Amino acid sequence: MGVGKKPRVCVVGASGKLGRYMVGHLLGRGYEVVGVCREQSVGKLAAFEGSMTVVPGATDDREVIGRAVAGCDGVLTVLVPWGVRQYATGTAQAVLDLAPPGARLVFSCGWHISRDGKDVYGPLFRAALAVGGVLARWARFADLRDQVEACRRIFASDTRWTVVRGSALEEGESQGLPVWSRHVGDPVLRSNRTRRTDFALFMVAALTDDALVREAPAIVGRRTPSALAHGAVDG
Repeated sequence: MGVGKKPRVCVVGASGKLGRYMVGHLLGRGYEVVGVCREQSVGKLAAFEGSMTVVPGATDDREVIGRAVAGCDGVLTVLVPWGVRQYATGTAQAVLDLAPPGARLVFSCGWHISRDGKDVYGPLFRAALAVGGVLARWARFADLRDQVEACRRIFASDTRWTVVRGSALEEGESQGLPVWSRHVGDPVLRSNRTRRTDFALFMVAALTDDALVREAPAIVGRRTPSALAHGAVDG
């Protein structure tokens, strides 16, 4: 983050549920916030009118991303594999290429992303991922392979990145900063539940946590049974 000035952070995908939580956390911590979202979704940010700058446009549009990230100390990006035209890959590549040198880049995705192939997934998770992925591609709704490719490019980058891998999300009051592990399959993650507001909180906290630079933490709610049972937090 910058020294001697109000830190400026861009949220790419600001109008979604996760994005709006991130905007709220950032504003509450005194950041200057720029948000990118599709033009038809700008109205979803009405609650923040006057408190942030909104740059409307597709998140894989390099001109839009270039304007939005200019002068930013950090960029929080929601990687969404909409459609079948490499939307997530285009978004990630634009952020990697156009964010200012040295900017802190934090991306969101799901547990299905594996950086080193050492994650361990149960049979139900694997089956749901396989069936859901095929159906989503058939309907031309989403392509999970796009998110895999986006993350591959991030992992190969020499930028100051973090890829936050979220468990199943739920609404509800904050339980505090989630706990994390380098690999899915760690018993601490077994509960597979995180409050959406806390996923956003982890993304924001990663901006200033150098221990997470070039890490792909898999997170779970701080007060979930598995986090408590395995000593990740006090009971």
